[in-house]
Amino acid sequence: STRSTRPVAYLTRTSWTRLRASNSVSAGAFETRGRTLGDEAMVEQACQLSKTQFGASPEIGGCAPGRVNLIGEHTDYNDGFVLPMALENVTVVVGRQVDGDICTIVTSAEGIADDQRVLRFQRPGPDAQLQPVEPSTLWQNYVQGVLVSFDQNKGNIPAFEAAIATTVPLGSGLSSSAALEVATYVFLEQLCPDLPKKTDQEKALSCQQAEHNFPKMPCGIMDQFISVMGKKDNALLIDCRTLDVHLVPLQDPELVVLITNSCVKHELGDSAYPERKAQCESAARKLDKSSLRDVTLEHLEAEKHKLTEVELKRARHVVSEIQRTESAAAALQQGDYVEFGKLMNESHRSLRDDYEVSCKELDQLVDLAQEAPGVYGSRMTGAGFGGCTVTLVKRNALAATKQYLKAGYDRAVFIESSPADGARPIKL
Repeated sequence: STRSTRPVAYLTRTSWTRLRASNSVSAGAFETRGRTLGDEAMVEQACQLSKTQFGASPEIGGCAPGRVNLIGEHTDYNDGFVLPMALENVTVVVGRQVDGDICTIVTSAEGIADDQRVLRFQRPGPDAQLQPVEPSTLWQNYVQGVLVSFDQNKGNIPAFEAAIATTVPLGSGLSSSAALEVATYVFLEQLCPDLPKKTDQEKALSCQQAEHNFPKMPCGIMDQFISVMGKKDNALLIDCRTLDVHLVPLQDPELVVLITNSCVKHELGDSAYPERKAQCESAARKLDKSSLRDVTLEHLEAEKHKLTEVELKRARHVVSEIQRTESAAAALQQGDYVEFGKLMNESHRSLRDDYEVSCKELDQLVDLAQEAPGVYGSRMTGAGFGGCTVTLVKRNALAATKQYLKAGYDRAVFIESSPADGARPIKL
């Protein structure tokens, strides 16, 4: 069931400005409970892993989805708008409380070395404070970061055993990190039922803090928000400044959101993300604005002499992408898929040329998709330098599109997903 504290706002082109100003929907409006049939396989896998590793059945669990961002890339940490949807691909954490002071976690996620699959540590508390480990990208940083942000090392988390299973591919730009963080948070809520309950917004912010403090990734709020608050059959338009959230229906049976994994990840991406963020902040300061959200294209053109060439390019992408995202949400609400696809294509060009976070593999997949009959639009999605593209395609053209993409890029791996619900506890 869905618990709603305020009426859900459905976005229309004419009412968008009014809705944005009215603060009509709170983050808590999208809390969901229960689990879908699509989660069953992952729950079973995680439970079997728990029995194999620990010799006992788990008693509690949490589940959280990955996400694909339809449009609005690198705008969240610039106070802009994003338009993601939660995926049917999920991360599941199951486990149970145990005696003693040692926590043990095992994962079956693909792409993790065998000698790094099991994590053991003393339960956090005032005398056993968890600290980040190197390299910062190790999966234990995401988990332990959530433990610290959940309880602030106060010692309220008991010792536990947990098993993790996921269908969110790692390093693909589909936010496997946020899915892991949020699933871990929901698991901890079941493990510590007597602690005060947090709102969905507070959960998302806590998981974002975990990613800032342990993996040291200065991410915006989008990934954690959509993983917590996703809503079946809807994309979410998130205002990353006010944290207002609006549902944008996406349930046309003749439409498919096709995600194509390039199966490449260039290491440059790890350093380029904080570099881009710093460039945007520098541009905003030179334009006397708190963030690029407050800059228009006209203002940017008039004041471009204040910026370096690189800062100008970064700012031009962000400012135009914020505008595109607002327009895209309105177009999607009206079923104007041609306009939405046009905006997706423009977004990719901007990410490629001005933000410079694409790569030849992503460009190749996007070019192929845009050539295919029945495709409305295609773009890279996620932080960039590898990962996935997202394509809006007519259902009756899906098979031919996939065949065309595979013929032109034989490493392509496809994911088809409808918008799914956000995080929820698992009843075992």
